[in-house]
Amino acid sequence: MATPVFDKDTWLDLTVNIVPLVIIGFFVALFAVNAPWGLSGLESVIGFALLVVPFVLLAYLTYIAARKIEAGE
Repeated sequence: MATPVFDKDTWLDLTVNIVPLVIIGFFVALFAVNAPWGLSGLESVIGFALLVVPFVLLAYLTYIAARKIEAGE
């Protein structure tokens, strides 16, 4: 059986960052599918950037935090 990447305690510590990632991902998918204000050039690019950039940065921060937590144990 393969060993898990992170143990249970690390996943519990990372839940603080995973919940906002799920929420941001939900809104990115919602706005990509529904587009309530329409897709109109620069406004749409800025709107998606305000969702995607924090998502990517938070995902990277979560990964770095997980590695630090695992190294500390």
